[in-house]
Amino acid sequence: MSAVSRRTLLALAVAASLSPFALAAEQKSVAVTAIVDHPALDAARKGIEDELKAAGFEPGKQLKYQFQSAQGNPATAAQIARKFVGDAPDVIVAIATPSAQAVVAATRSIPVVFTAVTDPVAAKLVPGWSASKTNVTGVSDKLALAPQIDLIGKVKPGAKRVGMVYSPGEVNSVVVAKELKAELAKRGMSLVEAPAPRTVDVAPAAKSLIGKVDAIYTTTDNNVVSTYESLVAVAQQAKLPLVAADTDSVKRGAIAALGQNYYDIGRQTGKLVVRILKGEKAGSIAPQLGEKLSLSLNPAAAQKQGITLSPALLKDAKETVK
Repeated sequence: MSAVSRRTLLALAVAASLSPFALAAEQKSVAVTAIVDHPALDAARKGIEDELKAAGFEPGKQLKYQFQSAQGNPATAAQIARKFVGDAPDVIVAIATPSAQAVVAATRSIPVVFTAVTDPVAAKLVPGWSASKTNVTGVSDKLALAPQIDLIGKVKPGAKRVGMVYSPGEVNSVVVAKELKAELAKRGMSLVEAPAPRTVDVAPAAKSLIGKVDAIYTTTDNNVVSTYESLVAVAQQAKLPLVAADTDSVKRGAIAALGQNYYDIGRQTGKLVVRILKGEKAGSIAPQLGEKLSLSLNPAAAQKQGITLSPALLKDAKETVK
């Protein structure tokens, strides 16, 4: 073979290695879905994207990346899940319980990483908190409830009756309501439930609590968080203190939250996705709990809801909303 022929073959080989087809072969793919768009879930998604980028998987370069929101509709969540399974990405990430349930129902082979799910066992995503040996793992935002009740007492000393607006169709919220009721009973306190099956039901459900409760506690229920401002308006009008489970809700008008930062949960979730992209099996990674808790306070919201925050509580806050 002549030197010219060798150079030609070498040039062709280099060109082939740089072709879009070769790059596509090297490229990993991640598909992300969320049940709805709201600040907490959006922050989790941003954390996932930033963690992927930090690990060298940048969308449009080393990573084929797509995102779809179900806009609060479980039927749409199921459609998105089926579409993603058809696309056959390397990993599907499902944000919040309804989306995670839809994706897990749609595939037993593609790795699934859930996040912002309170109780993945009750939601039947995984059989337990050990490595699942299935195609599923993820990060839970489950909170111990005793510190949450302590916080309610610090915001509203002497509170005995706690109201909770939640969607009866969201398994996480039903589990929290049951556990909160039991935890409150240990302290001689009671839970007053106000079901809100749809986002339009949230404000009327909150109004039904007026005169019946001393404070309202909100979880990360997607219906409630999607229309949090309507709940805040009722709390302000009725001078009912709002205590939340997520710090993003404090920026929107809750007085306080001892919760997880959903961006941090996203970064933690992103680390699991990276491990799977690098070859680990989802079923060999045990589901995790969010690692960081922080106290956020909103003194202006407290004033509007008829509450004066104690100096001790203000001192403990990691974040004070101005």
